[in-house]
Amino acid sequence: MASERRAAVIVEDDADIRGLLEVVLQQSGFDVHSAETGALGVEMVGAHNPDLVTLDIGLPDIDGFETARRIRVISDAHILMLTARSDEIDTVLGLESGADEYVTKPFRPRELRARVDAIMRRRTSPMGTSRNIASKEKASTAEPDIVDQAHLRALNGLEMNVATYTVHVDGDAKSVTPTEFTLLDSLLGARGHIRTKPELVRRLRNEDFDAGTYVSSADERSVEVHMGNLRRKLGDSAHEPRWIETVRGVGYRSVIRR
Repeated sequence: MASERRAAVIVEDDADIRGLLEVVLQQSGFDVHSAETGALGVEMVGAHNPDLVTLDIGLPDIDGFETARRIRVISDAHILMLTARSDEIDTVLGLESGADEYVTKPFRPRELRARVDAIMRRRTSPMGTSRNIASKEKASTAEPDIVDQAHLRALNGLEMNVATYTVHVDGDAKSVTPTEFTLLDSLLGARGHIRTKPELVRRLRNEDFDAGTYVSSADERSVEVHMGNLRRKLGDSAHEPRWIETVRGVGYRSVIRR
């Protein structure tokens, strides 16, 4: 039986780059829809419910940062931001506006395809469930210390289900991106042990924690931004953490009550 086709929306005003992206994504098994402006891109996301959005920063109407923010209101699609800018501030702004990853132009088609493949593996839970990161269903009351079952992780009032890809805090649903879900799962699964920033970067690449592959300072900075976004959505505090503790200069760990 053929696998279900996935959908992608390309938001790019450069015709040559847009054509290249269409070819790469079609070869990767996507049904592709393209837009030349941010406003039209947001409309297409609403119409096609894509799994993936590629988003240029320099658009002729609203910029990529604002486009990402508008997409995040209506979609949990993985947003891959494309930029010709190499400044760290642009990367940080992109991630803070809702993007999950960024690729600097010019890029090689093979590099982009590999990045997309890793992204889509991240969007699938261990039980083969994807999408629907937020849920309006109420969760059962969590135990005071971490609960680690086959599909359920619970800690200090936070509950995540890796089978249904849902996150609740004190029974209230929280909407998180696939990247944030993966990071939270990595920390809770470590049961209070430290996960270093390079380990978390490798987890997002779908590599083993100890793979030993190169991790740049920009990659580590991306993890920091994603963690900040995750904390904000959960209502956690970096200074008095309930779930995520920063180990300065090393990484992060879940807060286990002793």
